[in-house]
Amino acid sequence: MTSVLSLDALLFGVLPYVALAVFLLGSIARYRGWRYSYSSLSSQFLENRQHFWGLVPFHYGILVVLTGHLVAFLIPRSVLAWNAQPLRLYVLEVSALAFGVLTVIGLAAAVWRRITVGRVRRVTNTRDWVLFAMLGVQTVTGVLVAMLYPWGSSWFAATAAPYLWSLVFLRPDLTAMAAMPWLVKTHIVTAFVLVGYTPFSRLVHVLVAPLPYLWRKPQVVRWYRGPGVVS
Repeated sequence: MTSVLSLDALLFGVLPYVALAVFLLGSIARYRGWRYSYSSLSSQFLENRQHFWGLVPFHYGILVVLTGHLVAFLIPRSVLAWNAQPLRLYVLEVSALAFGVLTVIGLAAAVWRRITVGRVRRVTNTRDWVLFAMLGVQTVTGVLVAMLYPWGSSWFAATAAPYLWSLVFLRPDLTAMAAMPWLVKTHIVTAFVLVGYTPFSRLVHVLVAPLPYLWRKPQVVRWYRGPGVVS
């Protein structure tokens, strides 16, 4: 029991702050040392058809899902009040699950494109595959949580939101997290790890997208493959 409690304290009491510190320091260091890498390093010009059918569903799905999480975190009482009406609860749950599935499908299509399109595969590095693996775990566990533990919008607002607010106020309350099923814990821990990994991956573009694209000048992008290699 002691070891389990200690593991929960490490994962839900220490890891969030470590991830946030790495995110902040890593983002600053990357910007100061390699600011022009603040991009998703899009491979759209190498292949566009599969790119569209993978990245568009993924982005729409993940944006809606993240917005739902943010709303439940910021105004949990309002979410619980909304869910007090069964029809509204059903609509919210079905919509969240649908966008979660859309996210998984989009991510799977993007990964398949990276594997099957030679030109795209050659510009995909180890950090990209690590990111895809973590995103896969995050999205799949999220959909499984929604299917196996229904009414997630309610129990997130009632249990996860207070826990996250306890982190904000530097008084981590691990009571609710300790009682969570392992699948939910995996989903939450992977989210923290993703936050910490962001400065070292393509995800760093979320810090600048989409605003700079409204006024930046057209860019010419060239891939450098090393001396003697013809593109």
